[in-house]
Amino acid sequence: MTDTEPKIAYNRVMLKISGEALMGDQGFGLHPPTVQRIAEEVKSVRELGVEICMVIGGGNIFRGLQGSAQGMERTTADYMGMLATVMNALAMQAALESLGVFTRVISAIPMDQVCEPYIRRRAVRHLEKKRVCIFAAGTGNPYFTTDTAATLRANEMACQAVFKGTKVDGVYDKDPKKHADAKRYDTVSYDECLEKSLGVMDATAIALARDNKLPIVVFSLDEPGGFRAILSGRGTYTKVGG
Repeated sequence: MTDTEPKIAYNRVMLKISGEALMGDQGFGLHPPTVQRIAEEVKSVRELGVEICMVIGGGNIFRGLQGSAQGMERTTADYMGMLATVMNALAMQAALESLGVFTRVISAIPMDQVCEPYIRRRAVRHLEKKRVCIFAAGTGNPYFTTDTAATLRANEMACQAVFKGTKVDGVYDKDPKKHADAKRYDTVSYDECLEKSLGVMDATAIALARDNKLPIVVFSLDEPGGFRAILSGRGTYTKVGG
């Protein structure tokens, strides 16, 4: 590395994005140009030499909690949500591979015709070979969110941080889209996130990160080049714990 090249803050990271991030301006489903744009952001970070894991939610297709609220059995609704995350993972894999980025979709629910089953040592080997690993189907268990799945897989893969891509450039004390005086935190503790219900991730995911001293970096996925900028030591974000 020369003096002009950026110093990379992390060598292996988990990128967690919601399914809604793939909708673009649509109210539902996948927006291919948005998927492609996110893939290009991932590729630009991959070119820095960073090993990347991903977890994508399924809320753009089906949200288990909403199905449960409408009278569906919670377990069934959650499994349907997990299948939605596999569809999103395959879409992201297609976008990444169209850019020449080797990618593996790894599912917690075995479906050998479309993706690999989750085997930790094999997944680690993919990362070592510089492939992007997209972990799908959550943890494979109902009652756990994709936030929890991202934190769990990040710990298993020995990631150095979870990057949570959102619509805003960090964690605020209140909704910045509704309150002009909302204050952004540069850093915030795990316990503060839980006590103040700051909405970074669900409580199970925050507690799992806290217990393993895994930092969570909250940033705006809508900011072009934002993911790469943070890894290069710039950018705007909030760091939780660590």
